[in-house]
Amino acid sequence: MLKYVLLGALNYRPLTGYQLKQFVDTSAKHFWYAQPSQIYRTLDALEKEGLLISQIEPQDDRPDRRVYQITDAGRADLRAWLAQPQTDISPSKETFLLRLFYSAQIDKTTVLTQLRLQRALRQEQLMLFRDVIPGVIAASLAEHPELRRDALMWDATRRAGELTEEAAIRWLDETIQRIEAEF
Repeated sequence: MLKYVLLGALNYRPLTGYQLKQFVDTSAKHFWYAQPSQIYRTLDALEKEGLLISQIEPQDDRPDRRVYQITDAGRADLRAWLAQPQTDISPSKETFLLRLFYSAQIDKTTVLTQLRLQRALRQEQLMLFRDVIPGVIAASLAEHPELRRDALMWDATRRAGELTEEAAIRWLDETIQRIEAEF
């Protein structure tokens, strides 16, 4: 699926690998994560498939940079993928839940500390969805009014992230109470 994260970003404009990593870390972080090495491997594969092209841009005061651009074939592949119905629920890997699943093996204080830390992290992420991302979307839309439909989709995924964090915080509060009372 990283293929489509990258093709989707490149569908807006040509970007460097570094800019694509920034895009993944900011715009897509709440539903997709990738290491730089994964991004560059995928970019190489997409170029071999003819879904994007790259060219070296010389820079005067810095090392040259490689800029990637989606091809017509890449755009067609992206649109075909977008049009396919999602017929299953994507499996997720939650390291924290895996840890918690086996946490009867450790002491109550450690479990509660981990739960409270997770709650603080989720609260921080929730504030990002509520306070920061709407402004980023609004600024992008003000600069590029032609992206009105895109901004609607961006906000829909932002809202999904917001609701996910709210649910996680409610669940963490409930779990903390249960462990305090029953562990």
